[in-house]
Amino acid sequence: MNILSLIQSDKPSLSFEVFPPKTTDKIESVSAAAMEIAALKPAFMSVTYGAGGGTSDYTAALCADLQNLSGVPVMAHLTCINSTKAQVHAQMQLLKDNHITNIMALRGDRVSEAHESDYRYASELIAEIAADGSFCIGGACYPETHPESDNSFDDVRHLKEKQDAGCSFFTTQMFFDNDIYYNFLYRIREAGVTVPVVAGIMPVTNPGSIKRICRISGSALPQRFCRIVDKYGSDPQQMAQAGIAYATQQIVDLFANGVPAVHVYSMNKPDVAAAIMRNVSAILR
Repeated sequence: MNILSLIQSDKPSLSFEVFPPKTTDKIESVSAAAMEIAALKPAFMSVTYGAGGGTSDYTAALCADLQNLSGVPVMAHLTCINSTKAQVHAQMQLLKDNHITNIMALRGDRVSEAHESDYRYASELIAEIAADGSFCIGGACYPETHPESDNSFDDVRHLKEKQDAGCSFFTTQMFFDNDIYYNFLYRIREAGVTVPVVAGIMPVTNPGSIKRICRISGSALPQRFCRIVDKYGSDPQQMAQAGIAYATQQIVDLFANGVPAVHVYSMNKPDVAAAIMRNVSAILR
């Protein structure tokens, strides 16, 4: 199913992201966790693609299993920064062979090892996929500006370039203050970015990961969230409950303000996904 049609629906949608294993011995446990999340019947699920294509062999396989066994629409991530055009087209063909028609097209993280690459920017990958004509294409955006961007104006300009290249919708990097998302929407609409923007939310249940999360995403932590971490961060059960509650409050506020689609970075944790789904089940109905 075309994901654009799902997120343009009048009904609010909630989706989840999972990541494939890095090694063969983890395949069964990751697949089992992903299937548990799929059993919650989210609007769709996305499956990530490792830095440098490190988990690319598993991405298409996990997408195919989720789509065929659970019936949940899927979106496969595809990165380009360390890839040749031949590698990208081979991955596209693999996705087509598995009847996967939605791609999240990303530049991807730079890796330390030297790799041949035919791409510099995600917009180049998006144009390549769009020319094929077989996929609904999503892209990433950063409400708080990409960590490598010189300024927010350049960041929005690059977003417009992605849209013009063929991107049908964007999904935000995680944010912890909804006002940042609302202000971001205003700025990009003024700049001519008109496609839907899915709000990306991460329930933080492990305070030890917060610094890494903020470094990767460029996200700022509001004081009210910091106080939650200070109060409950030393107790795993309390922090898990508080983190899920905080994410739920964000999601409810987004839906209440007319945001049609929220994507949850569920980190392969079925219990976290299930708790979020329970908390907003009546709203989604």
